[in-house]
Amino acid sequence: MARITQIVKRSGTSFYWAMRVLPPFKRNAMFTVYAFCREVDDIADGPERPTRKIQELDIWQDEIDRLYDGNPTHLVTQALATPVQTFGFARADFDAVIAGMQMDAVDRLRIADSAELELYCDRVACAVGRLSCAVFGIPSELAQPLAKNLGEALQLTNILRDIHEDALRDHVYLPADLLRRHDCDPTDAAKLVDQPGLAAVCREIAAIAEERFAAAETIISRCDRNAVRPALVMKAVYRDILNGLQRRGWDHISTPLKRSKLRRYALVARSLIFG
Repeated sequence: MARITQIVKRSGTSFYWAMRVLPPFKRNAMFTVYAFCREVDDIADGPERPTRKIQELDIWQDEIDRLYDGNPTHLVTQALATPVQTFGFARADFDAVIAGMQMDAVDRLRIADSAELELYCDRVACAVGRLSCAVFGIPSELAQPLAKNLGEALQLTNILRDIHEDALRDHVYLPADLLRRHDCDPTDAAKLVDQPGLAAVCREIAAIAEERFAAAETIISRCDRNAVRPALVMKAVYRDILNGLQRRGWDHISTPLKRSKLRRYALVARSLIFG
């Protein structure tokens, strides 16, 4: 388990501190889920050609098959074996994460419309939320909508934060039909950040993210507070990022949003104390 924990700590994300508040057996389960996500995400974002990335992701798909057949061979899936039994993780959610990484594992990516964006968010974020809710012990009638709304809120915030960085690698996650509606040409990613209509597109996506955060807050208010403390942390950190992006303004897409570690720790502490 020490190697799994190191993978999570090395990532430098808020996830580590959010999950530290859990009891050890739940924390270890979440660290192992994150380690799996980190492994496949590193493949999708790595330097290899798309064909090689797909091959490596196929190997992980085979490993998930072995996990559910009872004979995992990788360190991470071996560590997942007990949580799968304890928390009843749905195999479909691991399959969804891999499918999301397959969407990312291309040289050129364009999202056609809101339906494809919703599918992408479900695979790379909401599926992880469903696994998380299983660990947190949230009832299914609350777990499903919480995973959907908070997962979409977090992923849309990521997309808005990383528009310029993603464009440099020819990836555009803003829906092409929405871009065209605001007279933006999604064809040339490098020129996208300089198109006047992009700000209006970002405002629309930010408004959707705000709606998802608000819906998640309503659902969280109906959950056991101790059970959802990690979700409170993630919500607080990402809501702060979205607020910062909106204060910076959408006419400065290429200007990175800076958030200090001290600010992040303060947000974590505040969300745990006050919710």
